[in-house]
Amino acid sequence: METLLLNRDDVGGNARMAEVIVAVEEAFAAYQRGDVQMPAKSYIDLPEYDGDFRSMPAYMDAGDWDAAGIKWVNVHTGNPERYDLPTVMGTMIYSDPRNAFPLAIMDGTTLTRKRTGAAAAVATDHLAVEDATSLGIVGAGVQSYTQLEAIGVVRDIETVVVADKREDAIEAFADRFGDEFDVRAGSIAEAASCDILSTVTPVESPLVSAADLGERTHVNAMGADAPGKNELGRDVVTDAKLVIDDYEQCTHSGEINVPWSQNVLTDADLYGELGEIVAGEKSGRTAEDGVTVFDSTGLAIQDVAAAHVVYERANEKDNGTPFELVDTRLR
Repeated sequence: METLLLNRDDVGGNARMAEVIVAVEEAFAAYQRGDVQMPAKSYIDLPEYDGDFRSMPAYMDAGDWDAAGIKWVNVHTGNPERYDLPTVMGTMIYSDPRNAFPLAIMDGTTLTRKRTGAAAAVATDHLAVEDATSLGIVGAGVQSYTQLEAIGVVRDIETVVVADKREDAIEAFADRFGDEFDVRAGSIAEAASCDILSTVTPVESPLVSAADLGERTHVNAMGADAPGKNELGRDVVTDAKLVIDDYEQCTHSGEINVPWSQNVLTDADLYGELGEIVAGEKSGRTAEDGVTVFDSTGLAIQDVAAAHVVYERANEKDNGTPFELVDTRLR
């Protein structure tokens, strides 16, 4: 037996977004049913290197298929300037839960971008107005690309308003999507007034206030991934219909972690977890809803679900590089 090595191009080419969205939605449903094992994300803090490591293991039974894996990922803020490396890099090990054989080792950086976009799409599909045609994006980094790629699958997006201090980042985004969408540079307030807003920044001081938002804007808060980070003003999260991906992670390091630590938010302010909505235990958007917010921290089951899609498609198309990682002669 051989393990499949899948690089960035292999992962990108086989992570078909429509299929990844379906798989991630199945992961949320399995999570709600209790058909997953997902230990808490663990951190190794490296302040001397302005970074950290995170390990994210999970197993999920999605009914028609089951899968297991672990992602080893970092966040090193000085990488681009010091080493000409990405801030975030990840490696995914995808294993057969029947016998623990490592089926694939794949680029976890591209995988993370794809599954994060897919998670926003799942939330958008359940929480945004049905006739949404405009998407605002705050932060034109690499993650903004898969936000549009994924949300464009679940809503007929026509106009995209991008807010970022870096003009070159907006220009690059427009170059990529300008032939498919009406892409415009705009202020944070202009982006936030769209039908859907995705915030994908690493800030620790809120950028978006309630006054910026449209009356029925759905917000995907994607940027906060560590204690002290938050992108949305206190008045946004206290007034919105607030949906989270995971209670422990969101209260520790998600968008709500700062107001939570300040006792501004309590359990009573949380509408529920996205898995409850996906599983049909709670309703998504209703006619009475105004602003809705999805607080996404990223779950290991999303990585496993996306890795399943990538591995299956790569196998079908004979992509990747097979190699002998496990000596099967040893028993």
